[in-house]
Amino acid sequence: MKKGIHPDYQKVVYMDTISGFKFLSGSTSKPSETIEWDDGNTYPLIKIEISSDTHPFYTGKQKFSERGGRADRFMEKYNMKKN
Repeated sequence: MKKGIHPDYQKVVYMDTISGFKFLSGSTSKPSETIEWDDGNTYPLIKIEISSDTHPFYTGKQKFSERGGRADRFMEKYNMKKN
């Protein structure tokens, strides 16, 4: 591999914003937020909307049905009214 052309690969913590589930993995992304992990080290934090903790394929059920569907969240996000 050529030196200096590849992004730095580092350990990061991914956090599911719905359930708060966190896991440590690797990424080339450079997020601005950090978090202290269970081992006492501080790692960059990447927030994700869905993970294996909340995805219906892995859980076998819809955990957070009170959030509404995609259309409902879009309408709420942009302060639009339903007809």
